[in-house]
Amino acid sequence: MRADYVWEESYKAAILETDDKVLPHRLHTAKGAIDKRLQEMQMDHGGTPEERQAITDALAGLNILRRELETRIQRT
Repeated sequence: MRADYVWEESYKAAILETDDKVLPHRLHTAKGAIDKRLQEMQMDHGGTPEERQAITDALAGLNILRRELETRIQRT
């Protein structure tokens, strides 16, 4: 069973957001939370390999979502 991560709530909010007007804010908030956690991990060498993989996966997901949003905006 894996732990819930501090940054995970904002990540889930971004992934589940359906309003394209709210989504940029959610993406920014999630990225900021992940970046903050990465800084903490660098300072105290904390985190587990599982969390590091979860962060890698989450960042990839946010990047895909950001590109999809940009494509939708360009079409309108």
